[in-house]
Amino acid sequence: MSASQVSETLDAHYWATQMQAVARARDAQSFMRIYDHFAPRLQRYLLGLVKSQAAAEELVQDAMLRVWARAESYDPARANLVTWIFRIARNLYVDRARSEPTWVDVQEGIEQLDAERTEFGMSSAESFNDEMQLLDAINSLPALQARLVRMSYLEAKSHSELADELSMPLGTIKSSLRRAFAKLQSAMRSAP
Repeated sequence: MSASQVSETLDAHYWATQMQAVARARDAQSFMRIYDHFAPRLQRYLLGLVKSQAAAEELVQDAMLRVWARAESYDPARANLVTWIFRIARNLYVDRARSEPTWVDVQEGIEQLDAERTEFGMSSAESFNDEMQLLDAINSLPALQARLVRMSYLEAKSHSELADELSMPLGTIKSSLRRAFAKLQSAMRSAP
């Protein structure tokens, strides 16, 4: 195991322990540690999606309130805390985006992938295996599509930012992402 993997494992264990304290004893200090660590990261992520400081702040507050309210539903065997918290924030963003006329169909591809991955109760080993398959599927995409997926969803860059940064038309960015998600869905369905 590499040094970074050991560090990630220790970090994941620390945050899982903090979350368990919130779930069991409603420990406000543990929650504040979680809040102080994750809220700024959520802010940057959501700001990349909504483009409004006020909307991003509102989503961060909603996400962290939901983390507090649903603390007992967190299962460290199923996901790292960072994954769980970002999924809550992303779901709130999707709910908000769906209510707006500018909703982009690419989000539906993400939701379908998530639904397929969580359709069956998976163990952490199965979840890890699925994550590895997804990474392999992303790596097998054409270079541009793989780069767009990483930049858009791992770096939380908007389609407009991608178009500006890569000097490409916005329509090309969106259609490339749609094709990438179709390929990812196909790869995940056919994976053993």
